[in-house]
Amino acid sequence: MMNSRKLQKYFVGLSLSIALVADLVITQKAPPAFAQTINSSIGNGVTFSCNDSEATVRAKNGPKVSNGNTSIYIGYQQVSSNNKNPVTIRFDNGIKTWCKTDYETTNDDGTGYGLYWDGANVLYGVYSSTGSQTGNDFRRFATGRWLSSYGSGGGPRVAVIARINPADGQVGYATFLSAKKADNGQTNSLVVNNLSWDGTNLTVQAKSWWTPRRANTNSMICSGSSPYQYTVIFTGDLINVNSASANTCT
Repeated sequence: MMNSRKLQKYFVGLSLSIALVADLVITQKAPPAFAQTINSSIGNGVTFSCNDSEATVRAKNGPKVSNGNTSIYIGYQQVSSNNKNPVTIRFDNGIKTWCKTDYETTNDDGTGYGLYWDGANVLYGVYSSTGSQTGNDFRRFATGRWLSSYGSGGGPRVAVIARINPADGQVGYATFLSAKKADNGQTNSLVVNNLSWDGTNLTVQAKSWWTPRRANTNSMICSGSSPYQYTVIFTGDLINVNSASANTCT
């Protein structure tokens, strides 16, 4: 039989063991929460509306950027059988903070398909355009920027890059980004693949069809078949291009 001192030590040890096991179980059930940050997201446009919940929008698996409990999503609304308008929405803790459907409301078949956000004040959206139509579109934000309009022609899908205020969703300014046919000067297709930000400049990686534009917006001279891997480095205000390059092009 145990004497009283040994019995006392036994119960103390048993209590410590139970406490350690309990702490381990609690730790396993409630791991610490870490904020997930997603700065850049480019993908296929998905459809949703300003009336959708965040769970509904998230389930579309479209482009989104996140910082902590805040997420911003981009996509489009199908407003008629042959017309889409871009939509961009922000949620904080699952509550809608703002939703914008008025960036482009013409018959241009526009879609939002890319975002870059530094988690603070720098937010860029990527949208598509297939031509200029009467009414409100990104041209009103692009005056005085690198490319102020879609250009001549219509049909080829080009990109629009917009600087957006993440606090309220308002567009500050934008630029079109397109290719240019060397033979007749008409607009040709360009699709953005990636965005990155170094604190001063915005680097855009894209696929450009014949032919990519130089920093002065003129056509490059290219060999081989398109599309070309195209890199453009914009100043943050989207007024100037510091450099533009494409494989097999000069």
